[in-house]
Amino acid sequence: MTMTNQAAADLIARSNRLGADPKNTNYAGGNTSAKGTGTDPVTGEPVELMWVKGSGGDLGTLTEQGLAVLRLDRLRDLVAVYPGVEREDEMVAAFDYTLHGKGGAAPSIDTAMHGLVNAAHVDHLHPDTGIAIATSADGEELTAKIFGDRVVWVPWRRPGFQLGLDIAGIKAANPQAIGCILGGHGITAWGGTSEESERNSLWIIDTAAAYLAEHGKADPFGAVVPGYEALPEVERRAKAAALAPTIRGLASYDRPQVGHFTDADVVLEFCSREKLAPLAALGTSCPDHFLRTKVKPLVLDLPASASVEESIARLKELHEQYRADYQTYYDAHAVSTGSTGSWPAIRGADPAIVLVPGVGMFSFGANKQTARVAGEFYVNAINVMRGAESVSTYAPISDDEKFRIEYWALEEAKLQRMPKPKTHATRVALVTGAASGIGKAIAARLAAEGACVVIADLDLEKAQAAAAELGDTDVAIGVQANVTDAAAVQAAIDDAVLAFGGLDLVVNNAGLSLSKPLLETTEADWDLQHDVMAKGSFLVSKAAARVLIDQGLGGDIIYISSKNSVFAGPNNIAYSATKADQAHQVRLLAVELGEYGIKVNGINPDGVVRGSGIFASGWGANRAKTYGIEEEDLGTFYAQRTILKREVLPEHVANAVFVLTGPELSHTTGLHVPVDAGVAAAFLR
Repeated sequence: MTMTNQAAADLIARSNRLGADPKNTNYAGGNTSAKGTGTDPVTGEPVELMWVKGSGGDLGTLTEQGLAVLRLDRLRDLVAVYPGVEREDEMVAAFDYTLHGKGGAAPSIDTAMHGLVNAAHVDHLHPDTGIAIATSADGEELTAKIFGDRVVWVPWRRPGFQLGLDIAGIKAANPQAIGCILGGHGITAWGGTSEESERNSLWIIDTAAAYLAEHGKADPFGAVVPGYEALPEVERRAKAAALAPTIRGLASYDRPQVGHFTDADVVLEFCSREKLAPLAALGTSCPDHFLRTKVKPLVLDLPASASVEESIARLKELHEQYRADYQTYYDAHAVSTGSTGSWPAIRGADPAIVLVPGVGMFSFGANKQTARVAGEFYVNAINVMRGAESVSTYAPISDDEKFRIEYWALEEAKLQRMPKPKTHATRVALVTGAASGIGKAIAARLAAEGACVVIADLDLEKAQAAAAELGDTDVAIGVQANVTDAAAVQAAIDDAVLAFGGLDLVVNNAGLSLSKPLLETTEADWDLQHDVMAKGSFLVSKAAARVLIDQGLGGDIIYISSKNSVFAGPNNIAYSATKADQAHQVRLLAVELGEYGIKVNGINPDGVVRGSGIFASGWGANRAKTYGIEEEDLGTFYAQRTILKREVLPEHVANAVFVLTGPELSHTTGLHVPVDAGVAAAFLR
């Protein structure tokens, strides 16, 4: 698809402006369109076209590739063959026959709304203020009161061809109108130019906001419930970190999920009010919201002062009730219909949103972005409930209508089209000493395979820089971790669980080495080596094991040991002894943690010179001196003494981590894998 039309260029610019401001619409929510004239490549004659945001795109980041381009004459001709609302889903497939040219995005369910409305430019958005009016019990009266005859009320109807016909008819019957409020859903506005459409959209949003601000009551969520106020920040985040693994385990009962935590003021305030329980039970309304958040959240009904132990016990009870309630919801609405047959199978009965008074909100999804966006959508829902309750009564669409969208055949088809997840998708990995060398290579490989990665390093700045190389904070974060300090280790683990909901995979990689003979090795040398590697691995494994056990999802702990853990090389008594300590920790923890489904394995590298932090810090020079060669020849020297005559690189160690923690070796624990190109003297016996 080649951009040759100014209307399309203006559409992208308008969409980006509207989507950049969260007051206008939520992430990936809403759609926009522009009509204009193009050239028929066959006849060379002018042809009326429509450019519209395609399925699954985001307005704020919309590009040319995210647009669907359709011929308006063909789209309008579909009205004549429309089989009626009971079969309107069939029209989505028909959109493919109206496309102009190749490329571009797939048309969305809202395409008919844009094509059938007689306006050159149309915006359909999900602003919190607009949805607040749309979900008010007396939304129709409020619409007339707030906007006069410039905005028309449209009763709730599921998005589709019929809704497009409805809005087209409303516009034709109300030539003075600039848009409409879609009951339970959002807003649609239009204009003769791109500027006019954008101006009308913003006028509706801002006018609704001004009305709510002027006429809304100050305490729409009711009074503060004593004991449910927000905890002080340090205490709040400590409790969140302590609860996170259990909550993630509950949210992952049916399938593993990645988590996100927020203690934003809007969440804490909602959780402290007397209407928390009844409003949360009503669920969200806008389809974009509840498709991400499920029909309702799980709400912990204990005060902020409740202990972690009390909270965990109650959360487990509430989770059982939530699952039973969701099964009842599914069973009550999953009836066979004459047109579509049976509904899709239940997709899981676990909550996507968990609210904890005094602490905050945990949200979950198949990846970090989905989990984060689910939380953002529930914040949108809170804002909507606040607005509706401030001027009326919050009245979302019925559970029956929610179910019809949640288990819509079109939604199921979209889910089935999603690519197969990568091997480490939904897994959260923490790698120590990962700002450089072997640790950095391991972090990169795990991220490439779909894991969320926490890069822990003594140098925070380098850890954050290494994380940024892997992607944004939905992919990786950098944290500071002195593995010799139990408090620092716990802080790093807490950062991990608050960032991604929990922990699944830990790599004990942090290390250093001093190459000295026995008589030159000082007590300080010995203590430093053992503190960083033997003690450090112990502290990290201990803190991580608590998380893994609380989650109940199994997990992996990997030790990057060394060939020297089993081979007696010269002049490295302290290093080799501590590596032997690490090697035996693998065996001990494999036995102890196996009952929790936690696998513990080790990797024994050797001769990793290029890219190695240890070799760069002086170890390489010392080893070269020991062997009587130049330091720059050390990698070649190590390669030539191996059976395979191959140099070992950090990426080769990362490959072993990938395999040990992947699905193929799900039944392997207590193993040490040599990554040394073959050193017979280090063969495991």
